[in-house]
Amino acid sequence: MDLENYLLRILITGVLILSIGKVHAGSAKEVPDSLLDYFRLVNDYVDENEECFRCHGETKFLLPSKETGRILTRHMCRDHLILREDFYRSNHKSFACLDCHSYEYKDFPHPLEPRLEEPFTCLDCHGGDEAYAHYHFEEIEKEFKQSVHYLANPGGFTCWKCHPHSYHISIRNTENLEATIAYDNSICLSCHADFDEFELLTDREGINIIQTHDWLPNQALHFRNVRCIECHTRISDSILVAHLVQPKEKAVRLCSECHSSNSLLMATLYKFQAKEARNEFGFFNAVVMNNAYVIGANRNYFLNVISLVIFGLTFVGIAVHLVFRIRNKV
Repeated sequence: MDLENYLLRILITGVLILSIGKVHAGSAKEVPDSLLDYFRLVNDYVDENEECFRCHGETKFLLPSKETGRILTRHMCRDHLILREDFYRSNHKSFACLDCHSYEYKDFPHPLEPRLEEPFTCLDCHGGDEAYAHYHFEEIEKEFKQSVHYLANPGGFTCWKCHPHSYHISIRNTENLEATIAYDNSICLSCHADFDEFELLTDREGINIIQTHDWLPNQALHFRNVRCIECHTRISDSILVAHLVQPKEKAVRLCSECHSSNSLLMATLYKFQAKEARNEFGFFNAVVMNNAYVIGANRNYFLNVISLVIFGLTFVGIAVHLVFRIRNKV
């Protein structure tokens, strides 16, 4: 998490705590001005966005009827619920809602036409722009369209399924790898551990993450220390985070794939960390790379040679000792 997001999260949390007594429950909830002021630090369109967050930022919203004059209270569909705090610390935190959504959404209730419009993809904004060339968005889209997710549901599975309004990238700059792993895995588990979401994209009758991974020893330890995509995607040399999710039959199952000197984790989870540090420090990257220690992978060539020399000298010493013992007896 970068410093700006970290400070913003602290400020938001503090204001929320101080404002609990002032905020009314239900669809008439009023967002304190002090909280909106903090959002204005990262976004120039906070006031315009509030027109959307007044409903989409709350679990309930009011639906007036022109015919009857009644005002009904309705629950916001969770797929359309976007928390302000999450949005204003996301990668797109500086955007106005109408930068991506049709201006027809200004009408309430929303007309049907904009609801059926095609959502933007990453390339609609990031494609062909030199400023984003180092992210390789074109290659990411190519991989994504070969993934099991897209092939199973070409019309229904888009970038937004994994990268919603609250999405933020932390793998490039975080010093808290555990938080990054938990966040990235939560993206996968939002469907694969939630059948209500899962059944929107598949006809399968049920899901059980624990059962399908019953072959994996120390499940909890693995789930806590590696991301799902480490085992379920094809490694890419040019893309920081691989997007070619493969069928479960092609998932990594051999322990030696990770627990060896050429661990695949060095090309996935730890790719963003300096290659020079990994090559130079070897075993010591257990310290240099924070909690990047992998049993069987953190080995140093020179330490291996030294250990062999010590073992050899010990063996020679024992042999010489035996020779002198035998000669003295004779």
